[in-house]
Amino acid sequence: MSRPLVSRWRLPGMTKVYVSSVIPAPAAEVWKVVRDFNGLPSWAPFVTESRIEQNAHPDQIGCIRNFVLRDGGRIRERLLALSDYDLSCSYAILESPMAVENYISTLSLTPITDGNLTLAEWQAEFDCAPEREAALTHQIGTGVFQAALSALKQRFGR
Repeated sequence: MSRPLVSRWRLPGMTKVYVSSVIPAPAAEVWKVVRDFNGLPSWAPFVTESRIEQNAHPDQIGCIRNFVLRDGGRIRERLLALSDYDLSCSYAILESPMAVENYISTLSLTPITDGNLTLAEWQAEFDCAPEREAALTHQIGTGVFQAALSALKQRFGR
């Protein structure tokens, strides 16, 4: 009786990054800033310029933003979802110097009614080489997500 072939190799699990912050402003006000898929240079300290390719509108699902980092790196991302109801947007990285694959990220805002504040949550899942996982988790979590959320906190500081 033959046995089914079972692979000894298994695909590694995706790497996950999650960061959250409380921003001292109403969620609707914060959303006005972050919903603009082409607006990173106005609030993310690591982005110097951004453009939406093919003259697409920055809230058009499928549009591609092409932006330059302060260190000269270039990243291209596709808008996958944008919800004014849920105050969230999701995007995929198409090209990046970070050596990540299958990268999907979501930035979402939740109103905190006690104090009229905002809970901002930014998360990503991606594949990468196992030896790069710790460095990329730190780079994305601290150098990208937390840096941007901290800049938003300062922008809306009371």
